[in-house]
Amino acid sequence: MPLDPHINAFLTRLSSTSAPLVLDEIRAATEIGLRALQGEAETVAAVTEHEARSADGNPLRIRAYTPEGRGESGALPAIVFAHGGGWFQCSLDLYDNPCRALANATQCKVFSVDYRLAPENKFPVPVEDVYDGLQWVAGNAAMLGIDASRLAVCGDSAGGNLAAAVAIMARDRGGPAIAHQLLFYPVMDYAFSTQSYQTYGRNFFLTEEIMRYCWFTYLLNEADGASPYASPLRVRTTAGLPPATVLVSEYDPLRDEGEAYAQRLRDGGVTAHDHRLPGMVHACIHMLGLTPAARRLFDLAGQAMHAAFGERDASVATARRAAALPGRSVPLNAPG
Repeated sequence: MPLDPHINAFLTRLSSTSAPLVLDEIRAATEIGLRALQGEAETVAAVTEHEARSADGNPLRIRAYTPEGRGESGALPAIVFAHGGGWFQCSLDLYDNPCRALANATQCKVFSVDYRLAPENKFPVPVEDVYDGLQWVAGNAAMLGIDASRLAVCGDSAGGNLAAAVAIMARDRGGPAIAHQLLFYPVMDYAFSTQSYQTYGRNFFLTEEIMRYCWFTYLLNEADGASPYASPLRVRTTAGLPPATVLVSEYDPLRDEGEAYAQRLRDGGVTAHDHRLPGMVHACIHMLGLTPAARRLFDLAGQAMHAAFGERDASVATARRAAALPGRSVPLNAPG
């Protein structure tokens, strides 16, 4: 379908501005720019902060979101979430609004992991941090009020890359058990040769130039790009990997590699579904305040999690989605 008209107008305005060139300026501009697209945040039952430790002893902050209406519901299914940002930018705070919407849409408790960023922390530090966060969540399920048998990994863009890599890592290392991987327009391969790169690699928000810079900040050397923990599409075998749902944006240079990963899983006998988000560009998880059509990402995420974790949570989520109509904002509640 045509590019969403709200996004088209936004891209037209964006093309008239100059991009900052210094790393700290890029990080600051991204925080401000994406936050402006999000709209008001959804109310959730609770937001709590936890501190874990990475394997090398670094403090690892994890923010937990309990969906609205589920504060006293017993053990909830859970999602361990890795934010996007090309491995070198974005933060827990920037992803506060999307994680609230994700918790409500899926009726899962969402655990957002504050992994260390490149280039200060090159591959494999970010993916190891997310894996350590997953281990901490799984190992503290009773204290956290979650059901460890219904545990998913999730992320968008570079965070989708980290989620998929962590699923491979968990298989290779014997756990924790992951029931599902939910990947939003993920980076899946250190390559720039797909048709979607050729068609949408310029002028559609995320560009090939930006992605090359992201990989440059992340990898210590090009040889690391061949690792399945950096490029999940290059995994030797998909046997033993969890089922997956992959959502890609129609106008995104990463579209083809996300769809290729879903097909790779299916070819290996793993249940995998992929969906194109019509009219959408990269980073649409942030665009609820820009276009009502961005709600589709959360609706599909909710459907995927209800299918993965059983129908017992579907009625609550259906009621919640009915209250949060596409494009409608709800008041912000204080974390606590």
